[in-house]
Amino acid sequence: MNRIPELPVRTADPAAAPVPRRRRPHRAWSVAAVTFLTIIGAAGFASLPGLLVDPLHTEFHWSRGTIGFAVSVNLALYGLTAPFAAALMDRFGIRRVVAAALTVIAAGAGLTIFMTAAWQLVLYWGVLVGLGSGSMALAFAATVTGRWFVARRGLVTGVLTAAGASGQLIFLPVLSWIVDRHGWRPAAVTVALAALAVVPLVWLLLRDHPADVGLAPYGAGQFVAKPPPQRGAARRAMRALVSAAFPRLRRGAGGEASAGPFWLLAGTFAICGATTNGLVKTHFVPAAHDHGMPLTAAASLLAVIGVFDIAGTIASGWFTDRFDARRLLAVYYGLRGLSLMFLPLLLSDTVHPPMVFFIVFYGLDWVATVPPTLALCREYYGADSAIVFGWVLAAHQVGAALIAFLGGLARDAFGTYNPVWYASGALCAVAALMALVIRRRRAGAGEGLPVPA
Repeated sequence: MNRIPELPVRTADPAAAPVPRRRRPHRAWSVAAVTFLTIIGAAGFASLPGLLVDPLHTEFHWSRGTIGFAVSVNLALYGLTAPFAAALMDRFGIRRVVAAALTVIAAGAGLTIFMTAAWQLVLYWGVLVGLGSGSMALAFAATVTGRWFVARRGLVTGVLTAAGASGQLIFLPVLSWIVDRHGWRPAAVTVALAALAVVPLVWLLLRDHPADVGLAPYGAGQFVAKPPPQRGAARRAMRALVSAAFPRLRRGAGGEASAGPFWLLAGTFAICGATTNGLVKTHFVPAAHDHGMPLTAAASLLAVIGVFDIAGTIASGWFTDRFDARRLLAVYYGLRGLSLMFLPLLLSDTVHPPMVFFIVFYGLDWVATVPPTLALCREYYGADSAIVFGWVLAAHQVGAALIAFLGGLARDAFGTYNPVWYASGALCAVAALMALVIRRRRAGAGEGLPVPA
């Protein structure tokens, strides 16, 4: 029986280095990407109100104050729902809360096409869209970054905050073209369909916690177990508010905690909302239209703000990881107030270079305040920071709601938006001073609260 000759065995060269295994990106980055796309897909509802003012005024003869009231209800509920949404995410999980919120947004936006009375605008756009959008507001981004990231939190917060501006960049030109060519109803349907389209993405790809996939948070030195569901979402949200806003009620008269940081953060963020969502996002397009600028041109300028907002917010997140958040806020509010003071001089029937400069300058500052504000919430409130930030965001939206309503009343009363621009610029100066007054958390204060890396 013939034997098959054995082939010589080649031995590995001992000098040869082993081929390193390619490391896969941490799952936290894919969760952040899904969150980014979700916020973009839901951004249509925030892009539409400013485009509805003139069409609804023309078709139904509703005053701008009445339309502004519906928008103000939307903005107020957007903010007031946020802290409860953060607690609900701890109870039911991020996926369930966000999917339900997107469905409610789609229902509210879709129902507006059947309305015939002003109270229906308040109910559909104000209440339903306001509740849905508030349930996946910036508290959504805060919860995701708080659970999935230890390192690069400021940068990721900036990127996720910029997602809203990215959605504005995508939706505003499209929606303004639809309103101009086909009316406001097809634009409302577009918003509803965009919100529904994101629901499968959230349900299939988003995960609630790193422990669900057996990972530690990005940048953490050790595995972190998933906490059990927190029952009593409303009670927890209120408890976090009392601890932050009225700490002596919970810690006793001799406690070290101070309510000052919460009220200063809430006050500055209220002015932030008043001078962005409430004023510019709601009233810039009709104000430019008052000066003869076409609707599509004004909406395109508002969309360009979103382009530079992306760069400004991401840069702000990077700065927040490296510089004092209080000084950053003071600079941001001071520059914003200065730009708003000049805006009445720039509005005209055409797009000219000084107006483009304002758009770039203002856009870089649009929501650059979010990363340092969230960083200060983490510094003071630790484990409850996402919920406390939800309450600070509520102040942001209450400020936005007031200006959305008062801006419409001012336009009806004075025939111009100029007094509102000047008043908003002065408010920004006040916010800059308030930011500088916020003190650093003293060593030992807030003991027992985990301080993020």
